[in-house]
Amino acid sequence: MASPRTITIVALSFALGLFFVFMGTIKLTPRLSKDAYSEMKRAYKSYAKALPGLKKIGVSSVLLRKIIGSLELGCGVVLTLVPGRPKDVANFLLLLVMLAVLFFHQLVGDPLKRYAHALVFGILLTCRLLIARQSDDRPEREDSREEQYINDQERNKVKQS
Repeated sequence: MASPRTITIVALSFALGLFFVFMGTIKLTPRLSKDAYSEMKRAYKSYAKALPGLKKIGVSSVLLRKIIGSLELGCGVVLTLVPGRPKDVANFLLLLVMLAVLFFHQLVGDPLKRYAHALVFGILLTCRLLIARQSDDRPEREDSREEQYINDQERNKVKQS
């Protein structure tokens, strides 16, 4: 039977992956929701205006939206479908994207309700990464401590006799 840790990682990976596939798709195409797509376009225009340095290096609001949308879509697919270490890399990249999105929202002065989702999903990504990076050695350490205790007791018996 799978451990609770494994079940938690799989459930978080799948749910977070689907969310980011959805959000990345909304940023890239109006096929899912024309209203959400136009809202994303408007929001990224305000982010680009608030960061004039992006314009200097040739990053327009459209390019910024497409980069973040592509990252979310690609990393979401990895979190949902790809096993192993690539999930942790995708998780870390999405965590960086969430930090950037929080920065953008703060920069333009959005109210909390506009960026609460980024905060919540950033926390979920952090939890998933921490759980995934926990050492698998902990049960072995407990076993080795018990074995060491038994060995110490046997040595004490030998010394006493």
